[in-house]
Amino acid sequence: MTEQVPPYMTRCVHLSMKATLSNGVSGKIGVRDRIQMSMMQHQESGYFFKEGISFCIFICCFGCKSTKYFVLLQTNMEKHEMAKLKRANFGSHLGVILATAGSAVGLGNVWRFPYMTGENGGAVFIIIYVICVLLLGIPCMVSEFIVGRHGRANTAGAYRKLAGGGPWSLIGYMGVLTGFLITGYYAVVAGWCGQYIWASLVGHMSGSPEYFQQYFASLSTDPVKPVLWTVIMLGLTYLIIEKGVRDGIERASKVMMPTLFILLLVIVVASCMLPGAEKGIDFLFKPDFTKINSDVFLSALGQAFYSLSIAMGCLCTYASYFSRETNLVGSATQIAVIDCIVAILAGLMIFPAAFAVGVSPDSGASLVFITLPNVFQQAFAGIPVLGYVISLVFFALLTLAALTSLISLHEVSTAFLHEEFVITRKKAALIVTVTTIIIGCLCSLSLGAVDFMTVWEKTLFDIFDFVTGQIFLPVVGFLTCIFIGWFVPHKLVRDEFTNWGTLRGRFFHLYLFLVKYVCPLAILFIFLHQFGLI
Repeated sequence: MTEQVPPYMTRCVHLSMKATLSNGVSGKIGVRDRIQMSMMQHQESGYFFKEGISFCIFICCFGCKSTKYFVLLQTNMEKHEMAKLKRANFGSHLGVILATAGSAVGLGNVWRFPYMTGENGGAVFIIIYVICVLLLGIPCMVSEFIVGRHGRANTAGAYRKLAGGGPWSLIGYMGVLTGFLITGYYAVVAGWCGQYIWASLVGHMSGSPEYFQQYFASLSTDPVKPVLWTVIMLGLTYLIIEKGVRDGIERASKVMMPTLFILLLVIVVASCMLPGAEKGIDFLFKPDFTKINSDVFLSALGQAFYSLSIAMGCLCTYASYFSRETNLVGSATQIAVIDCIVAILAGLMIFPAAFAVGVSPDSGASLVFITLPNVFQQAFAGIPVLGYVISLVFFALLTLAALTSLISLHEVSTAFLHEEFVITRKKAALIVTVTTIIIGCLCSLSLGAVDFMTVWEKTLFDIFDFVTGQIFLPVVGFLTCIFIGWFVPHKLVRDEFTNWGTLRGRFFHLYLFLVKYVCPLAILFIFLHQFGLI
């Protein structure tokens, strides 16, 4: 290719040749020609200057375009990351109720409520319990719902946002820690339920009362079986949690909770049809008001507090998945009603059968693992197949109740890690599962398989139960009521209570009075009563 020569050089060569021919002296150029050449050079300098300006403009435009595209790319990446951390919502009101009710309905309803009822006078205890749920349980639930939905974050993040990063934020961290510790040892009990399902399937749930007592003692001190079942239960929980709120928690709750009710009703019908069952029904529904005393009242108060998953972080975490249209008071009331119904049905499942075979209803916490297998065997001795089915259904029911609560407890810690440390939900769930498996295994081994896991003559299992149940839960519940009632602006509380004015909020002042005065005093009484101080 021929290289292009700039115009001014061509013109200069022409002028130089012209001068040479006219003057006869090479290299000498006339004045006029010099002027013309100078003018041409200045013009060409302008040419290069214009070209330089054009090049600079091109570079600037290219830089601006590149910066624009880079910013756009960065923004899209940030949106993508935010989308990962964007809080999910429950897909339906039914999902809200069933998932949150699943958190509240647990082993406390199926085993603690019946034996508390048996120890405290039957029907009288139930009446006081329902009143305590209305005056203590529902206001405490609504308070946690307000914190969770307003914060739109995990329990620690929600309290931190509402507290403005102040000292009250510690309530949230304490709630997360409480839920995490309970997850570990609660999985051990869930594992016992799983083992009893297997034992029922293979026909090991038959024998004398001493046999059932020995079976439970050998299971709880076994170094392998409880550990294996603890891993299985937490593994099942992980498979649900890692799928997320809608595809995991909500979908599982829509299957598990109706199944739990069906199984419960099957056993209730079978139990109430036994000869002599009417004595157990009378015990539950014919109150003897002469049995009312301070112990009965405080026991009912404690059961109302502990049976609704208050102060564990579960309600606050689930509320962060509520939509702005969710009626907090209505939802809390519905959940409390479901909780009471399940507790009363559990009583109807147990007491008619217990009275039919002459077993005392105040059998304590060993009721479900020692007394009831024997009760079902004796009650349905005339139809062994029915006894086999009832035993299997009962422990399946117990396992479902344990799993629904375990899911909510696991979610508290999973949401915390997922959001506070900005890691994927799957990774957060895996970390929680592994660490709680370690805690659960240690708690299980401390019950007898390993002798040195005791502190002050208490097993690790008992220590976790004592610290979380008798210290952390009352403290977190008490501080939450003080925080909402006395420190959070009442306008903010009212806005959440009434869904920003879309609901009438007729009971707001009653709610505020209960949270400010009644609930803290009630929780304080529970705390002092369990230590024998009142």
